[in-house]
Amino acid sequence: MPTCGSSNDWGSKPRPVRKWTPQLPDEAQQNDLDDAVDHCRQAIQSAPDYAEAHGNLATALQMQDHLDDAIRHYREAAPIAPGNPEKARRLQAALAEREQSMVKAQRRAESRDTRAAATLRVLVLSVLCTVGGSCTSGPGSSDAEETRPPEDAVAAAVSAAGAAEEAWFTDRAAAVGLDFVHFNGMSGKFYQPEIMGPGVAMFDYDNDGDLDIYVVQGQMLGTGTALLPPPSGLPLTDRLYRNDLDGHRDATRLHFTDVTLESGINPRGYGMGVATGDIDNDGWVDLYLTGVGRNQMFRNNGDGTFTDVSTHTGTDHPSAWGVPASFLDFDRDGWLDLFVGTYLNYSLETHIPCFNRSGPPDYCPPEVHRAQPNRLYRNRGDGTFVDVTAAAGVAREFGPALGVATADFNNDGWIDIFVANDQQENQLWINQHDGTFTNMALVSGTALGAGGEAKADMGVDAGDFDNDGDEDLFITELITQGSSLYVNDGTGLFEEQSVRTRIRLPSLPYTGFGVAWIDFDNDGWLDILAVNGHVTQSLEALGPDNPFPLQQRNLLLRNLGNRQFEDVTDRGGAVFQLSEVSRGAAFGDIDNDGDVDVLVGNDAGRVRLLINNIGNRNHWLGLRLVGAQTPRDMIGARVSIIQANGSTLWRRSRVDGSYASAHDPRVLVGLGQSMEPPRVRVIWPSGRVDEWTNVPVDRYTTLTEGAGR
Repeated sequence: MPTCGSSNDWGSKPRPVRKWTPQLPDEAQQNDLDDAVDHCRQAIQSAPDYAEAHGNLATALQMQDHLDDAIRHYREAAPIAPGNPEKARRLQAALAEREQSMVKAQRRAESRDTRAAATLRVLVLSVLCTVGGSCTSGPGSSDAEETRPPEDAVAAAVSAAGAAEEAWFTDRAAAVGLDFVHFNGMSGKFYQPEIMGPGVAMFDYDNDGDLDIYVVQGQMLGTGTALLPPPSGLPLTDRLYRNDLDGHRDATRLHFTDVTLESGINPRGYGMGVATGDIDNDGWVDLYLTGVGRNQMFRNNGDGTFTDVSTHTGTDHPSAWGVPASFLDFDRDGWLDLFVGTYLNYSLETHIPCFNRSGPPDYCPPEVHRAQPNRLYRNRGDGTFVDVTAAAGVAREFGPALGVATADFNNDGWIDIFVANDQQENQLWINQHDGTFTNMALVSGTALGAGGEAKADMGVDAGDFDNDGDEDLFITELITQGSSLYVNDGTGLFEEQSVRTRIRLPSLPYTGFGVAWIDFDNDGWLDILAVNGHVTQSLEALGPDNPFPLQQRNLLLRNLGNRQFEDVTDRGGAVFQLSEVSRGAAFGDIDNDGDVDVLVGNDAGRVRLLINNIGNRNHWLGLRLVGAQTPRDMIGARVSIIQANGSTLWRRSRVDGSYASAHDPRVLVGLGQSMEPPRVRVIWPSGRVDEWTNVPVDRYTTLTEGAGR
């Protein structure tokens, strides 16, 4: 007689349950799931450490839409999974993937006939029978009944989606001249930096109206032979690509030229990330590069070349391992300051061997090495910076920083700083208006996960996903932890709502890095695109043809406008079916056609340029915000778009967020089907407010501080 799990593994005799045979919806008894929940709870009472009982209960609760309770039992199942220790790590991911398949099948089956929906019910109920052998007969029984539906019936339910549509995104990197391949320098010694890069950037370095591209490169680490040597004939250095679009909106004319050599950019050391901003207010965007023992500032000379001013500016910090960096005007003096997130106190000399739970060598968790304080530099306005880390108070608390997002989180008109840390508490530095900051992460609810645990936070972005006038936080995290969504109440206090918004479940199978709030379909609601890749080896995938088995798919979540998200990854196009080791991601309108494109940096892989094919089917508004006294982009300026129907959208000019990457500073707003020119109100970093009426749609407009009314 079947039980909630296989009774052979129980410490005490389980209570038997009646045989459960899935039926079609019109024949099924409505109490099936209630019975399953009751019996699994009884089983857990008898054997609290029985993993399959927790897993089956979680699945039943998920089907009943009790998401919080389901997630709790998923998490209970993994640490106590019996047998192979690797099972503990994989169980939650397997359950999450199973749930993803159920959700996708349900959506598709609902668009078909009753028979497809009935087949789906067999598939759904079979979940309870396949995790840990839930519906097989107990000892002594000879009439075990197979409850899994035929594979062809399952396939019919899952594939019943109607006519195929155009891919939402298409990778055009190779076609437009982006030939970059990342080299991580791995030689089999599992040095930590091998799994951490590269960052990427979109920025208009030559002021011709289109976005150029910068990609960060690694190098050989130590001695030995590279297991993944770079392709011959390609330069082993960071690369700067000039966009030759020249303002055209025809994506077929998109093309890039490698101008690295003539630019004069000559980075040193092992590269990680990139930040962009105009440090001297001359109207030309400068570059800041982070890395292992390498933080460098390159000033844009305005003639296509750059000069290394790292030492002159005082921002080099050669002993640090920098990853994220952000330009911001934290003191509202009109000059961009610089925040640099540092990761670990690491060198090849201090490298410590670590091992996978199953025994083989693997990459270390961050706690093996000591974290380092971050750095905050104030711009003096004369081409130099002063280190105000201690004076500003941000040296008091720190962790292994991988993500940084700046925004006015408490709506007081001053830019704050959020730092995402790897397996340590996050920091939320609230600006005190006097050059100092106070860490309010614990008070605000953003220091820890929903269960009170420090999580492995990687990438982060800030944006107003629910259109209520404040900026919320999305954070990518380690596989089985699920990504976090912190919803802002408008005062800088947050509530973690990833389960309620249906984000947690589809993110569970992934280790996320680069991420952004983007309105990819221009319907006025910010969606989520996250790029993913493991940080420990998948032993099942390890082999001579894959010595770096960290590959995962990326994730696309669409905002439904009701504080709920839908996993639409499978509709994103063939590029979303690729499994790669994605790290940095930059977001912007690379072809000036009115929708957001994506640049993805892959560790030990090719760069990808995801061209958006559907966003400009809706109407849009594009804004470039420049200062009154300087022609530079006013990073941090906040925009309100007041539409003809009275609704308001809030956006910010930003170039930070994601992971080790920099973005288009222009504000791109989706308007859906509305063609009415909206009113636009801008709150500048200085605090000044300007307003414009009848700003034209479906084009980019430059708004200058002081030129509004």
